[in-house]
Amino acid sequence: MHETSMIKDIIEKAKKQGNVKSITIEVGELANIKANHLKEHLEAFVDWEIKTVEKPAITECECGFKGKPKIITRGHDFVLFTCPWCNDVPKIKQGDKIVLKEVKCV
Repeated sequence: MHETSMIKDIIEKAKKQGNVKSITIEVGELANIKANHLKEHLEAFVDWEIKTVEKPAITECECGFKGKPKIITRGHDFVLFTCPWCNDVPKIKQGDKIVLKEVKCV
């Protein structure tokens, strides 16, 4: 499962900072897991306070559109989206990453 390796990576990075009390994770709107699901999975492994913040997606299309894509569907480990103007597949400028933003230690 991709969630397990992703969670282990986040936990490992956080623990490098010391005795962890809480973390803040930025989850892109087009990331391969929703913020609330990531939080639920992490809570099964650690007793830290976990805050997730969703980063909006911004895309850019050859038709001239720049902004939020039209999300068609979201499945396990994928998000299908198009340009809201022309229905082509735009390039992602932001909002597809998962980033450990803050670690607070005891």
